[in-house]
Amino acid sequence: MGAYILRRFLLVIPTLLGIMIVNFTLTQFVPGGPIEQIIANLEGEGNVFESIAGGGSEAAQNSATSGSAGDRYLGSRGLPPDFIEELEKEFGFDKPPLERFLTMMWNYLHFDFGESYFRSISVVDLIIEKMPVSISLGLWSTLIAYLISIPLGIRKAVKDGTSFDTWTSSAIIVGYAIPGFLFAILLLVLFAGGSYWKIFPLRGLTSDNWEELSLIGKILDYMWHITLPVVASLISSFATLTLLTKNSFLDEVKKQYVVTARAKGLSERRVLYGHVFRNAMLIVIAGFPAVFIGVFFSGSIIIETIFSLDGLGRLGFEAAVARDYPVIFGTLFVFGLMSLVIGIISDLMYVFVDPRIDFEKREG
Repeated sequence: MGAYILRRFLLVIPTLLGIMIVNFTLTQFVPGGPIEQIIANLEGEGNVFESIAGGGSEAAQNSATSGSAGDRYLGSRGLPPDFIEELEKEFGFDKPPLERFLTMMWNYLHFDFGESYFRSISVVDLIIEKMPVSISLGLWSTLIAYLISIPLGIRKAVKDGTSFDTWTSSAIIVGYAIPGFLFAILLLVLFAGGSYWKIFPLRGLTSDNWEELSLIGKILDYMWHITLPVVASLISSFATLTLLTKNSFLDEVKKQYVVTARAKGLSERRVLYGHVFRNAMLIVIAGFPAVFIGVFFSGSIIIETIFSLDGLGRLGFEAAVARDYPVIFGTLFVFGLMSLVIGIISDLMYVFVDPRIDFEKREG
């Protein structure tokens, strides 16, 4: 097992390097870089993509044939070439792309992710500042999904084909079909002072008087604020995990060892939880990284925006729009590394649940 884990960790390096190469290469062809963003703001154009499309000022269009150093920036025609060169030097764009990439990766190996172009704060400090919100959403959503979906999935497997299985499946399918952002808006309208009840707060993770509250008051205030965002981000993972658990149990129940256990006179509860549960949970445990990462990253952008939560989802979106490359690549490196490591942890959980699994023999 030790050799297998070592090989998996060694595979992390080329995989992560490939992710960074692909994304770094793509950014070289995407218009509207950080320098163009700054130039658009200085020119008063507001939208950098208008200047890229040739919709800039008349002076910028009339000087399209000039030979200044900043000609490749369509919004920079009225700015001094020395100023453009200074911007390039400050952001490191005076160097070839390959040199910039190698320098970036060397710094990343030392966990030096640089500083945001537009926020005057290091990328690490920025991630640490935004992470509590995303951790709250991801952790609570995943925990509640497992606590509800596993017992419900087992119950559906036991009651397969009954009216209970039918109406719960219908409810799950309807819930899964509702887009997360639409469900979040529905929750706001119903329970956050929209047109009906004002039970939960409209935005934020804590109240304005958070510091003045007691420990119990802070916990209750936090739970009060996090309820609607967690419910909104829970709906899709809840449906998937419930059906996955049910199908996994149904597959195990039909196997020969279950028939043998019943023939020995074991109670149905003993058969279900003493034999079937451990084997059926393997596939559910294997899906844990995907569920957690999906809730932690994929759904957080929309949920954080709707509920005005300042987390990693909004940070990544704003960095992509502003072309804040240190934040984009720094978060990509950190999250990519986390995803790969969680995949290894998932394999270890397989062995913990069922020691009979030996990945080294399977590879051989």
